[in-house]
Amino acid sequence: MTNLAPTPVSQPVLLRMEGIYKSFPGVQALSDAKFELDYGEVNALVGENGAGKSTLMKILGGIYHKDTGHIFLEGKEVEISNPHMAQRLGISIIHQELNLMPHLTVAQNIFIGREPRAKIPFVVDDKTTNQEAERLFKMLNLRLDPTIKVADLTVAKQQMVEIAKALSFNAKILVMDEPTAALTETEIDELFSIIRQLRQKGVGVVHISHRLEELKQISDRVTVMRDGKYIDSLLTKDAPIDQIISLMVGRTIYETSPELPEKPNQEVVLEVRNLNHGRVLRQVNFSLKKGEILGFAGLVGAGRTEVARAIFGADPFDSGEVYIKGEKVHIASPGDAVAHGIGYLSEDRKRYGLALGMDVKENIAMAAMKKFLNAFGWMNFKKATVRGQEMVEALNIKTPSLEQQVKFLSGGNQQKVVIGKWLTADTDILIFDEPTRGIDVGAKSEIYKLLNDLAHQGKSIIMISSELPEILRMSHRVVVMCEGRVTGILNASEATQESIMKFATMRE
Repeated sequence: MTNLAPTPVSQPVLLRMEGIYKSFPGVQALSDAKFELDYGEVNALVGENGAGKSTLMKILGGIYHKDTGHIFLEGKEVEISNPHMAQRLGISIIHQELNLMPHLTVAQNIFIGREPRAKIPFVVDDKTTNQEAERLFKMLNLRLDPTIKVADLTVAKQQMVEIAKALSFNAKILVMDEPTAALTETEIDELFSIIRQLRQKGVGVVHISHRLEELKQISDRVTVMRDGKYIDSLLTKDAPIDQIISLMVGRTIYETSPELPEKPNQEVVLEVRNLNHGRVLRQVNFSLKKGEILGFAGLVGAGRTEVARAIFGADPFDSGEVYIKGEKVHIASPGDAVAHGIGYLSEDRKRYGLALGMDVKENIAMAAMKKFLNAFGWMNFKKATVRGQEMVEALNIKTPSLEQQVKFLSGGNQQKVVIGKWLTADTDILIFDEPTRGIDVGAKSEIYKLLNDLAHQGKSIIMISSELPEILRMSHRVVVMCEGRVTGILNASEATQESIMKFATMRE
């Protein structure tokens, strides 16, 4: 590995990273990577999961140390040894998992550790703290109450607190990792309005997102990474989405092609009757057929995830009946659900679907542990290794070895490990909650193919998704919910974005 001399430049840009290498045990994460950001520019950093985007930005933020390479800030080479140094240099990163303290107020979160002090030593001047927060909000045209607790804010408002916090450090560079993943369309518009204001003030913004359609709305330039390497940098206005996708994955993927599975069997494997839980679920009725992919659509708060968790026994319900293959069943816990052949892939796979500190084979064996215990109650690692290898090959899980901890895998491969876990448990009914959230376009295509294969094998799938193109692309039928009720069930032939939105907004 050669540490090349920096390339001379006649006019300094805000940020220039070049020749960046970074390796982890068994993985070369970055290889001769580079990135550039100008004053008042929004540069969208894109690539498949595992392409090296987050690693490169964590090096910029002082979280990781580069093995070799150069970082220039406003024309001067800098060494960023820790996050505090990055902040002092004017670099702020807003991670996908927001870093706020919910029990503190908005103002307290913004100035934590830097609070203005009263005349009495060690006493925080809350009045001045709130005034300083209001000054920031005014500058950003934000409608936020500095005295409200962060726990009482929506995700969108919490994100705006993070932005205000970043700018309180006089940030010159703002890195935003998947900032719109959990936002509604209205909230996304508000966020983009703030980003445009920052651009006008000369702040450079790095926008990391898998939602490629957003790039045209907000970015000036698109930088593509693949396999830890810099691939290309394009002006957004001159870059068709198909070209960006092709650069990301190194192959052509037809993002909009339909992938509807074969017509399902007419045998009903799951029926839910009159499911109720307070105002969250109200008289929910639907059925699922063998080999069917049943899409669940609706706006945020419609009750889709609540239905899934109730069926899986993760949350109680007040009344209602669940039938599996015509027989009424009582599911009071996830263990009961698994015993009846139901698997649930949560939208938060890192929290509910995986043991991040355990390796691939252990995660795959987790939901069917009894199968891998010997007569003395110890785990039969040889048997688990054989099953793990079968799943790695069948699902095309990209991992250096079965002993790799799953926290080091990309999002798409983590999702495949969760799928492997439930296939090992012999579940015939699989509930996928936001199966492609936070997953790049290449991995999405693989997940779609996997869902099709499972349906073709006779597995029955409930797919909850906030992406209407995904629902339309993959579903035999679509169940639409609004405010805890099923407001419509559409066949694939009659389902359109317009018809789904009509039912998704059909209030009482």
